[in-house]
Amino acid sequence: MIHFTKAHAYGNDFLYVRSDAVRGRALDTLARELCDRHTGVGADGLIVYKSADDGAVMRLLNADGSRSEVSGNGVRGLAAILSRDDNRSGMELTIQTEAGPKRLTRIGRTGGRQTFRAAMGVPRDMRQVPITAAGESFQIVVMDFGNPQAVVLGEVPRPDRFHRLGAALERHEFFPERTNVEFAAVEAPDRVRIVIWERGVGPTHSSGTGSCAALIAAAAFGGAARQADIIAPGGTQRVEWEEDNVYLTGWAEVVFEGAWLRE
Repeated sequence: MIHFTKAHAYGNDFLYVRSDAVRGRALDTLARELCDRHTGVGADGLIVYKSADDGAVMRLLNADGSRSEVSGNGVRGLAAILSRDDNRSGMELTIQTEAGPKRLTRIGRTGGRQTFRAAMGVPRDMRQVPITAAGESFQIVVMDFGNPQAVVLGEVPRPDRFHRLGAALERHEFFPERTNVEFAAVEAPDRVRIVIWERGVGPTHSSGTGSCAALIAAAAFGGAARQADIIAPGGTQRVEWEEDNVYLTGWAEVVFEGAWLRE
């Protein structure tokens, strides 16, 4: 029996299990079984964690069992679990990820929803490149934001084009470890609308690192400001691209706890 907690941020949902509860198990297989929305519990990813003095250490596996370095929404969901019984104002946590430490400060609480401002790091190796995928040629903005990101600036595509291009770009030969994909439309300098194709998952309601990457790309190449609301299907997050860091603000909430009985 494996005890788990389910939490989400804007519909981007994760299952959280303590590392000592799954020691010796094949985590890729466990992620596929638990995250399956028909025969498992259902989630976009599995996060295995252990507590630390200042927060926690986590590993993330996508719904298909592949490893991922970090998730902004997944980090925030873990912070919501760790701090749900702590009512201190302005409490701070550090979550150690495979993309480095992420520092979070809780800035609000409404019922079960906790709002955090997280220091997510800075983009690396950002550039605009031409690419051909699914029979179309266009420019994309690529970067390493702790995980690989590809942003397509322009109009938000219709569903059929979104699915076709998202799947093709995720597994394009340009990305040897696959990539997350965001399609981003700059509606105003302080407002960017996105849809997300997440590596190892497919379409998701929201993405924390994807929201950050979309703002960075839109500010660098699309005329957006360096601080903007990023509107995804699941809701709106705030991203601020400062000199020292990229800050992501949004909420997360714990959904339920349960136990996985299947062997």
